[in-house]
Amino acid sequence: MAEALDAADPPPSEAASPAARGLQGLSAELTARVPQLLEAMRHVGTGLELHSTLDRICETAAELADATYAAIGVVAQDGDGLSDFVYHGIDKETADRIGHLPDGHRGLLGALIHDPGPVRLADVAGDPRSCGFPEHHPPMRSFLGVPIRVQGEIFGNLYLTEKRGGGEFTDYDLDMVRVLATQAGIAIGNARLYEAAKQRERWIDGSVAVTTALLSGGDAEEALQVVAEQARRLSESAAGLVLLPAAEGGMEVVAVASDEPSGALGVIVPPESAIVSDLLAGEPVFIDDAATDPRVMTDNARLYGPAMMLPLQSEGRVLGTLVTPRACGARPFTEVERTLAIQFASQAALALMMAEAQRDRERLAVYEDRDRIARDLHDLVIQRLFATGMMLETAQRRAEEPEVQTGIGRSVDELDVTIQEIRTAIFALQQGPAHAPSGLRTRVLREINMAAVPLGFKPAHRFVGPVDTVVGELTGKNLIAALREALSNAFRHAGASRIDVVVDAGVVLPDGSPGVRLTVADDGVGIPDGGRRSGLKNLKRRAESLGGDSWYGPGLGDDGGGTTVVWQAPH
Repeated sequence: MAEALDAADPPPSEAASPAARGLQGLSAELTARVPQLLEAMRHVGTGLELHSTLDRICETAAELADATYAAIGVVAQDGDGLSDFVYHGIDKETADRIGHLPDGHRGLLGALIHDPGPVRLADVAGDPRSCGFPEHHPPMRSFLGVPIRVQGEIFGNLYLTEKRGGGEFTDYDLDMVRVLATQAGIAIGNARLYEAAKQRERWIDGSVAVTTALLSGGDAEEALQVVAEQARRLSESAAGLVLLPAAEGGMEVVAVASDEPSGALGVIVPPESAIVSDLLAGEPVFIDDAATDPRVMTDNARLYGPAMMLPLQSEGRVLGTLVTPRACGARPFTEVERTLAIQFASQAALALMMAEAQRDRERLAVYEDRDRIARDLHDLVIQRLFATGMMLETAQRRAEEPEVQTGIGRSVDELDVTIQEIRTAIFALQQGPAHAPSGLRTRVLREINMAAVPLGFKPAHRFVGPVDTVVGELTGKNLIAALREALSNAFRHAGASRIDVVVDAGVVLPDGSPGVRLTVADDGVGIPDGGRRSGLKNLKRRAESLGGDSWYGPGLGDDGGGTTVVWQAPH
């Protein structure tokens, strides 16, 4: 077996042309299978999405070598185990019974990570490197494995098992799969470049959306919530959190974006945590598993797996920290994702500082306007009212009719009361707050403007009734979250070219109580039968928690195509 494997290995001098090297050694029997090989290479090279490319490689390799099962183990960036495992030939029910996928830390798969090379075995159980199969795993005897290289570096290994008919994999199978692996490396390289470009585009769009939302007005709390929500979406994390330095030391969670209630809001990471000192120094922290990392000193963090903790800093000033944790067992963040997230955090911090400066300028302008109005009221209006009162008092003394004197006296008293009320208003203008929280109408418009960036167009909108005055704060916050979810679903799944948003504050709910209704309609592809409905369930659960309801129906398409999502709750 060792001699066969050595013979299959090419000399170093031919490393520059692996495809040509493989073809030159083909026998007459292998040459007869060249059309099949060329078709397989063509099939592998179609498409650009990475995971579908890996699925296609597995399927094509299995057909080419007449194998029952195929898999690709993607080597982790640090070379320690596998970061992904794509398989073909095992149905979902069997995979669920088997449980965890191979991690590459032991056994034959682990050995091939550290010593990548072609391997052909008649019985995998007889190899000393084998550690057996888990319970419910289908039986596998014959084995063929070849490395996949992308731009000269090991990407992973292609595994084929259980030759159909019960025989062994041949030298011809090995040669053909090695040629296919070379083509697979090229296809994977192209897919990775394409995926990296699309990923950068999404993060850039997210940064633009955050900047647009922050500079469109609003208070600091809403600004931080926008950053948390966008970071969660872009990083494909289970949650997005923003932490600010706490008065008593450490860092406090002040904004949370998550589909599920986490109880993290208000949690304080103690100052003795090594993570806090790194973050306050402007250093990003990357955690492989928050559930087991000893540096994580909060109970809530134990719910998550891989996490990025990124300082929100600009011009040497650390405003806070952005945290994007994934669920337990989720894949770790790649180097590209880490780099993009750091850039996003820097852009978000800059936008926060710009928004803060803009709010300061607006607040100063309001103060100056208040001072001007107060001066005008004091110097002009009150003086004129006072003069009018003096003239009325003179007329009162000269009047002969008692009724006229009484009427003028009442008018003078009313003027005195008016002067006192104006003085109270002047005091309020000089002492009162200069910046009130944004109304519901403003927050709805902000979400629409933010969604316009990834959508490529601005959704139409309409308000019915006194939206800002009758809708309470709790209902308003949940309505904004529902709007954000509906617009996100329309962007990710609908492929819509038109979206209409209506907020109606004059709705009467089925129980007779007054309520507010949000309607988001699009002309997209609609919701397919059997499609995911987790977002719609979240909307319904959020409405029901307030005593309301949520449902969906036909959309804006000419034939009823698209989707209309309705969310309503009491004021």
